[in-house]
Amino acid sequence: MAQTQNRMQQTGSVTRSGVAIDEGLRAYMLGVYNYMAAGIGLTGLVAYALYAMATTTDPALAAATVGKGKMLTSFGVLLYTSPLKWVLAFAPLAFVFFFAARAHRMSVGAAQASFWVYAGLVGASISAILLVFTGTSIAQVFFISAATFAALAAWGYTTKTDLSAWGAFLFMGLVGIIIASIVNLLFLESSAVQFAVSVLGVLIFAGFTAYDNQRIKDDYYAFAHDETLAAKASVFGALVLYQDFVGLFINLLTLFGDQE
Repeated sequence: MAQTQNRMQQTGSVTRSGVAIDEGLRAYMLGVYNYMAAGIGLTGLVAYALYAMATTTDPALAAATVGKGKMLTSFGVLLYTSPLKWVLAFAPLAFVFFFAARAHRMSVGAAQASFWVYAGLVGASISAILLVFTGTSIAQVFFISAATFAALAAWGYTTKTDLSAWGAFLFMGLVGIIIASIVNLLFLESSAVQFAVSVLGVLIFAGFTAYDNQRIKDDYYAFAHDETLAAKASVFGALVLYQDFVGLFINLLTLFGDQE
């Protein structure tokens, strides 16, 4: 209902102020996408930096060997084989709940800093994929994810269909796959369950990509009159789209990535 009302307000705003509103919306959405892209870049840099520090090709520096002969430094042993790996795995999830709880009380600067911290934590959390999957397949799946995300984002942004009814269904699905992933990781270790979770994950994050793009576009008209609120909303919008992209990428990589 809120999105339908926003869309009606959007029509009226365009009629009254014409190009000014369109340019404002384009600038706002560009800011959201720029934040998201910068967050993804930071995640990649952190993941690669930690992986580089955690692995070695010099047997004299190796503290352990994992997988198909990959050698870990002492730092790598701490990062990937000690209880610290569980801290890294769940830190982004804990942080995003903290972020969401304090979002409305944050200043623009605090929101931006929190976004960068979160992107860094995700990079640390997923750095282990560089031990598991080949660099070529990671790059290939990344570009597939980017193309898929772009297509879904464009559809969500331009469609006249109200996607607001998707929200509750997608959220329930997200909670379900998070619980299933944790149970499988800690207790079952079933490849069939992981495959099912990954397939559902791709569908859910694909749906979220379209839904969130439409919601962020509609939200602009609620915040456009207040520069501070709009600046904060652009950071929160970037966080949501960042999560959509990372979720899509990780699940596609699980399905189609080539392991070392």
